Order: sequence, then structure tokens, then C-alpha cells
Amino acid sequence: QHLSAKDFLQPSEEKVGAFTRIIEAMGFTGPLKYSRWKIKVAALRMYTCCVEKTDYEEFFNRCQMPDTLNSWFLVAQLHVWMCLVRMKQEGRTGKYMCRYIVHCMWEDVEQRGKVMGINSVVLKEDLRSMVENFYAALFGYDEGILSDDHVLAAALWRNLFNRNCEDPRHLELLVEYVRKQVQHLDALSGEDLLLTGEVSWRPLVESNARSILKPLSPVYNDEGL
Repeated sequence: QHLSAKDFLQPSEEKVGAFTRIIEAMGFTGPLKYSRWKIKVAALRMYTCCVEKTDYEEFFNRCQMPDTLNSWFLVAQLHVWMCLVRMKQEGRTGKYMCRYIVHCMWEDVEQRGKVMGINSVVLKEDLRSMVENFYAALFGYDEGILSDDHVLAAALWRNLFNRNCEDPRHLELLVEYVRKQVQHLDALSGEDLLLTGEVSWRPLVESNARSILKPLSPVYNDEGL
């Protein structure tokens, strides 16, 4: 059986002093586990893994998505969201890394738009729309991963497919994909992720997707049985 998403989405507890709480309430960042430079490099690497290690052509073909900048962004933001889910478990340092991952994403999207020759006014409007959709997608995906497959499928239908998916098999495929990827990321070392940002992705389609899921931990009674 799948592990409950709540079993691995809880952020790690981290004691924070009064001074750190005050300066962070003012909008500054307090002391982190590692230097900000290392975290930013790791964040850039993690974002790069989202865009370079994902087979976008397979997503477009199997999910019947148009090959456009917006389709690329919708697939990229799904993978970025899964990384954010994982890094939020690493306390304040992980949350700081999340902010820079998102920063890298917007810089990349803007640069890709310029390379494609999109008019600056149109690109600015597109970016504004993408920002709004991104944060709406984060909320929907968070709700979906903490709920059952029906809620997650609805979030994918609204955000990844833009409410345009007539084949339920596509939704079923993506629900399975997200579930296995989140558990796969959860199995990776938090220390390694903070220092390197290196992540890998399971294939969209594989013969035995459930083979990567971690078994449920045994439960013992008072006698140890």
C-alpha cells in the first residue's frame, strides 16, 4: 500500500531563537545550516534537474499536450512543486532553498521566452499569468498529495491539462507518476539534497512502478510481536 502522504510531508522540527524569529519577521533570513552560496548553487542544480532530466516529448505525446512554451512550463512546474514538497521537510534551510528554486524557474522562463522571440509586452503578460497559475497550482497540488487520488487527479486536470483532458487514462498515469515521484524523492538524503541539489526522476511509464514504494513500517504490540 501507498504510504500516507502525511507521513512524509511534515516539515522537520527546528528550534529557532527569539532573535532569529524577530529578524525573519522583518523579512530577513536568519542563520542557516549551510552557507547561502552553497544553498543557491544546490537550488540551481535542483531546478536544472527538473528541466534537463525530464522527458518533455514523452509527456507531450502520452498526454496529448501541444508542444508550446506554456505546456513546457506546466510540466516543469509540476516537477518544481515536487522538489518544493521535498525540501520543505528540511527546515528553514530547505525553505530558503525553495525560494531560490522558484527564482531560478522564473529567470529561466523569461529567458526562454526571449530566445523564442516573444514580444516583450506579450511575454510580460504571459509571465504575470504564469505566476498566478503557478501559485494556484501549488495550492491544488498540495491539497491533492495530502488527499486521495480523486483530489490529486482533479488538481492535475485543472493545472497540468488546463481542464482539457478527455481520456481518464492520462489522469491515472499522472496520478501514479506524482505518487511514485514524491515517495522516490522522500527516500533521498536531505543532507545530500541541500548540498548538491542532485535529484533523479522515475520514468513516466515503467513496468513495475510500485517496486520503488517503501513498505509500511511494522507495528509492534507491547510484547514486541
